[in-house]
Amino acid sequence: MSGNERSNRPVTTTETSIRILELLKANGRLSLAGLADEFEMARSTIHRHLLTLEDNDLVRRTDGEYHLGLRLLDFGMRARDRIDFYHAARPLVDRLASETDEKVWLVAKDGRFSVHLYKSYGDNPLETSARVGQRRYLHQLAAGKAILSQLPDEEVRDVLDHCGLPEQTEHTITERDELLGELDGIDERGYAFNRGESITGLNAVGAPIRDADGYPVGAISISGPANRVKGDLLREELPDKLLAAIDEIHIHLRYASNEEGGRPE
Repeated sequence: MSGNERSNRPVTTTETSIRILELLKANGRLSLAGLADEFEMARSTIHRHLLTLEDNDLVRRTDGEYHLGLRLLDFGMRARDRIDFYHAARPLVDRLASETDEKVWLVAKDGRFSVHLYKSYGDNPLETSARVGQRRYLHQLAAGKAILSQLPDEEVRDVLDHCGLPEQTEHTITERDELLGELDGIDERGYAFNRGESITGLNAVGAPIRDADGYPVGAISISGPANRVKGDLLREELPDKLLAAIDEIHIHLRYASNEEGGRPE
């Protein structure tokens, strides 16, 4: 085996620790026995992983059960703070929520997925299970489809080849040709729709945030119950407000970039 092949092999112990964290995230709390049931390895081995995670404050133990430690919040907050467009977009997200009285999400592209960075909402938000920090499949969301529409063709193929098109509701697009056709329309008009594709009874419109090179780094979506967010409101009014906010974000990012580079416009 060559040195390169050896260096490219995954570190099994690290993968095990990551899987433990994922299981605790999904289940809230688990006992050692419960965690061991998920792995084909000795309980003593799982216990050593847990002790290491606990010693580093990444996992806590309460009444014999393990749960995620708050130190992970520090990692997540620091990761979000390094994203330039998060700081530029946050006040615009708040403004959109105030103007529309609907829930507004800011998401980031993270590899082949999206991650919810920030939410704001008006007086009549639709409560859902979506939360800050959540990773989602791009094709299920208005914001995600907006991002996909701006990706190079080869990257879209990579996302679809690795992630597939899992069904979230009966309205989720699960056929590749159908999705690719919709992405062409999104690219032309500049925004995407979600009509019950992520949550039954929820409609949304999303538009991409692009960096100075035109690459989609994130998106904003406005969502609400389908019996309220429909017709001209969904097709025209919300997209107009959304695109205006996106334009302001792009101007801010270009200005910040020019300031850093010493090239005033």
